[in-house]
Amino acid sequence: MTRIPSVLGTDDLSLAELCAARIDGDVGAMHGVFVPVDEPDLPALRAAALAVGIDRSLILDRRSAAWVHGALPVPPHELQLCRSSTARSTAHPGEPRIRELVIAEDELVEYLGVRCTSPARTAFDLLRDPEEPSHEVEQIVGRLLATHGDVERELRARLVTSARLPYRALAVGRLARALDAAHPSATR
Repeated sequence: MTRIPSVLGTDDLSLAELCAARIDGDVGAMHGVFVPVDEPDLPALRAAALAVGIDRSLILDRRSAAWVHGALPVPPHELQLCRSSTARSTAHPGEPRIRELVIAEDELVEYLGVRCTSPARTAFDLLRDPEEPSHEVEQIVGRLLATHGDVERELRARLVTSARLPYRALAVGRLARALDAAHPSATR
């Protein structure tokens, strides 16, 4: 028996069939794709749902990665993507904005062929992004800290050892408040 894919689109079934399956309660919608209702909501499923139609050389980062890691209750409205500075390619009109970063392989995780920044790299990038609202970043990073034990150690080491790090003061302040959010009883 053939297994139904975790993420369904019009390449798998017609739109009419997908809509009928949704009405029947067999599939649900997730970020513009359909997923079987009995499919566990795991990082691999979330990554696959976000990655439909994007170039596999791209990497989910910041809020997109935070949703994959379970630190956001809903996916971001706009995909946040990056690519390694060693994997250059041509930009195409209509594509989402893509950041080019120096990123090590150990800062990436892969789910079913979809690359995503690790929880620690996701938190690091969010903490240093001056365009992101501080209170939202602190909540997201607080959830990453609470659910991924090694993130705090990695963040502290990186913030201390990085020479000439842009937005270091912003990141350190946000991290302190995120730690309070992640471990509220430790501050009382």
